[in-house]
Amino acid sequence: MKVEALTQVQILRIHAASLAILERVGVEVPHEEILNRFSDTGAKVDHATKRVRIPPALVEKLVAGAGKTFTLAGRDATRLAEFGRGKRNYNATAGEAYWIDEPGKPRRWCSLQDVATAARFGDALPNITIPGAMSDPHELPVAARCVEVAATMLRNTTKPVYFWFHDRASARFLVEIAVAVRGTAKEAAKAPPFMPFFEPISPLRFPFNGIDLLFETARAGLPVPVGPMAQMGLSAPATRAGTMALENAEVLAGICITQLIKPGLPVCHSGICHAFDMATTQMIFGGPEQAVFGVAMTQMGKSYGLPVYINVGLTDSKRPDAQAGLEAGITLAYGAAAGADIFGHMGISGVDQASSLDLLAFQDEVISYVEGALRHLDVSDDALGLDAIAEVGPGGSFIDTDHTAEHFRRETWFPKFLDRQFYEAWIEGGAKSTEERCRARTREILEKHRPEPVPASLDRELTRIVDAAKKELDR
Repeated sequence: MKVEALTQVQILRIHAASLAILERVGVEVPHEEILNRFSDTGAKVDHATKRVRIPPALVEKLVAGAGKTFTLAGRDATRLAEFGRGKRNYNATAGEAYWIDEPGKPRRWCSLQDVATAARFGDALPNITIPGAMSDPHELPVAARCVEVAATMLRNTTKPVYFWFHDRASARFLVEIAVAVRGTAKEAAKAPPFMPFFEPISPLRFPFNGIDLLFETARAGLPVPVGPMAQMGLSAPATRAGTMALENAEVLAGICITQLIKPGLPVCHSGICHAFDMATTQMIFGGPEQAVFGVAMTQMGKSYGLPVYINVGLTDSKRPDAQAGLEAGITLAYGAAAGADIFGHMGISGVDQASSLDLLAFQDEVISYVEGALRHLDVSDDALGLDAIAEVGPGGSFIDTDHTAEHFRRETWFPKFLDRQFYEAWIEGGAKSTEERCRARTREILEKHRPEPVPASLDRELTRIVDAAKKELDR
């Protein structure tokens, strides 16, 4: 099953528009070293305004040279997230300022304990490939915050992890953590436990710290997703085509920066643009525009041969209700069928309103449903079941045949908490809503799941690195 939103002609037109933006308008790059490297490679650089205009040939050369496959691995080296290899991966959000303990109740500031809880929860969810911190701990000084977040996550999940990087100084300690997890720098470069997310600021600007920290992470070979969040009608033109052209230009410029830092560094084309709601002045997470953006930006990224990250499977709802199911289900189904490599950020209540474990549990069920729909269709002789059909004959039943016993578990999708009961059984069970069953699933995971303990030697090393980061950075 393959879904497309753009024809080949439309892909080429958006690509050409992106190149024209980079050549005629350019991007703002507040980093002298990168400005010099752009200048040395033939770009037109205005050092006074920090503006770089990049010739099309240079863009295409640098993008063509980027690494196009990579793998992340958790502290359990068999827990993989593979990119550029035809696999689908799902991540929870890297972090929000607020946390919701129960939908509909007041929000509170996130804490480091929430990071531990989020990692443990993501560890339990079978369809979340990369647990996210889901929290930006309010009580920790920002300078070493990401270092302590990374260590806390790795203590609470065996999967790869996702969190916000801060700056070059703290990234040095994160590289130490990656090496500690893998054992050697060489092994850490082959399968790091995390990666920095490089986010241009739409329209057409780059943050200094976002660029600067890449010098540290690139030295260790960490791959880089490049993902601006252009908003249609606010930070991008009020048309889908114009928004995608701008978004794509920003992604391409970001990839150019990564390649000027380290040629061949693996990257991910992260086309995570969104529509903007003029009625509420809110970005839109789950509208039909997002389904189109997800498919079209997947096509754009794949046209360069790159792995692709898209924002689908999200919802504008603040709770796991019918709206959440509609928005998350439809946008994720379109994006997954388009062939992207990773989908996120799961677990957000509404549009960056807070983090919610209930919504993450709900989205895990949505992911499972979509994966069930996209599962490979077996048409082997055994699957066609001609012998079983002949055995049962006209008017018979297949319920008690060996063929059914052998196949039904892998041919049928079974939900964790969606309802399929007879009406009376549903009534006798309390006539619970989807949200109530989701809430019960969340409580069950929190009460019962315990991740594999971190080895004592790694635990000591994580403590040493965090303490060193705090001593040096939190001044």
